[in-house]
Amino acid sequence: MTIKIYTTHTCPWCDVAKDFLRSKDVPFIEIDVQTNRAAAQEMITKSGQMGVPVIDINGSVIVGFNKNAIEMALSFTKQF
Repeated sequence: MTIKIYTTHTCPWCDVAKDFLRSKDVPFIEIDVQTNRAAAQEMITKSGQMGVPVIDINGSVIVGFNKNAIEMALSFTKQF
């Protein structure tokens, strides 16, 4: 399972999303789009959005902190 979370260092919802994933013992790769322009473009291409957080769980893209969507994507990923 590959999880990427696109963040900025000033985003409080990014912190909430990271804490939530940590509470589930789910490893993730954090990508700071504030300092990495290529990653910012990748995030925009994937999500169609410029806001963070954007969470990519095995290709399932979630914009913002949406606990239910994250849990659903995680449970779907664990089934396969």
